[in-house]
Amino acid sequence: MKMTKVKSIIAALAVAAIVLPGCKKFLDINESPNSTTKANPDQILPSIEASVAHVTSYQYQTYGNFWSQYWTQRPNASQFRTIDAYSSGPADFDRAWGILYANGLSDTDSLISLQHLPKFNQWSARAYILRAYAFMMLTDGFGDIPLSEALQGSGNRSPHYDTQERVYDSVFLWIQKGLDLLDPDNDYQPGAEDILENGEGWAAFGNTLKLRAYLRISGVNPTKAAAGIQALYASNPEFLTENWQINYVDVGGNQYPIWAEVLQLQIRNQGASGTVMDKLKEWGDTRISSFFNRYTYPPNTPGNPPPAFLSIPQGGYDGVPSTTPMSNPSARVMSGAAPGIIISGSESYFLQAEAALKGWGTGSAAALYEQGIRASFAWGGRTDAEATTYMANQQVAWNSANVDTLQKRIITQKYFSMVGSQGFEAWSEWRRTHYPEFLVRSQASVLGPNSRPQRFVYPQAELTRNANFPGLQNIDVPVWWAKK
Repeated sequence: MKMTKVKSIIAALAVAAIVLPGCKKFLDINESPNSTTKANPDQILPSIEASVAHVTSYQYQTYGNFWSQYWTQRPNASQFRTIDAYSSGPADFDRAWGILYANGLSDTDSLISLQHLPKFNQWSARAYILRAYAFMMLTDGFGDIPLSEALQGSGNRSPHYDTQERVYDSVFLWIQKGLDLLDPDNDYQPGAEDILENGEGWAAFGNTLKLRAYLRISGVNPTKAAAGIQALYASNPEFLTENWQINYVDVGGNQYPIWAEVLQLQIRNQGASGTVMDKLKEWGDTRISSFFNRYTYPPNTPGNPPPAFLSIPQGGYDGVPSTTPMSNPSARVMSGAAPGIIISGSESYFLQAEAALKGWGTGSAAALYEQGIRASFAWGGRTDAEATTYMANQQVAWNSANVDTLQKRIITQKYFSMVGSQGFEAWSEWRRTHYPEFLVRSQASVLGPNSRPQRFVYPQAELTRNANFPGLQNIDVPVWWAKK
């Protein structure tokens, strides 16, 4: 990464840090604490990007990694016990909701308002796509949310809620508006201040995001999903082949959000879940060392055991001694310089594989599936030969003529590709497809025997401040696109 890009990331994250640590200023979803309406677009764009990446890489990542059963609470601590027990309350979600609305989304208005000016419409194009991404994150987490009456300023402090179906209609519209505005021949383009640009271009990101969104609704509205994906492929789209991410730097306040805010001094409060680790071992997956560190036993341990990958059952912290050894997440997914991944290259291939399998997209589903696995191994620092060996496993090989079996293979391998780095997406895909099938109920669960988290709880700020709040939804009530 060029030095100018590093400097831009540091500057953008420094601006975002002015407001991100606090919570109160983010509770009003119709007011931006940055007041960037008169600011330079070069300052607004990275601030939006930093805000949405912060939520993706902190609050959403934390819950996703626990509820996807990549991580579980260590027995000698209590920091994440409510998450592992599925007992989080409204106040736990105030900050994620507030940052996305009052910083990220409010600031997109400032850039979108410039879309008729050739000098700035490439900033507007990016703002449309970022708006779609942020609203998709909100609705995927919470379900129905304010949209049509949100972001209206002080004139409406109690916006009504829109259905998730309507939110998705807007997501598709905004992505398309952004794609239509993108013009690589425009002489005026964001430079190093665009901290998400990975060299493949925003069109590839927008197309991949649209494919993710249509597949997300494919269970509840397959007709619309099919038509949307077929229209997308008719445009001869480019899709991501590399990660779309923010490259955090281990300097000052510019670190990977979970590491910087929660885990830097308390990393031992979460460790490997037996759910994922047992499968990584069973299937001979060498990415286990990409996702987790081996536990090193103290000197003079009886038998002098070698370093090993160790875990406990999901939520099983009360059933083992407090000194039970566990593996930590690796530096690749948990360190100051870990990347904040929005969409990974491997996810892009798996999305395309699913579209091809359904007959809605072009290309070979088998070849795209293989590319997804190889991309994940490459990102994890593993060799192509290791990926080839792994794909020879009967549980992994593309060796069935049954569409449901192949769908399960795609989603299960997507799950493994996201260990520790895209927890929220893995959890969302489990809610949509119920794959992988080996996920279990947390041993610490306060829910019924057949219940699992299906959504975030609406934030406390909405309960107390929004006169049009429609009422709480239990954490185990599926969102619209997850209903069968």
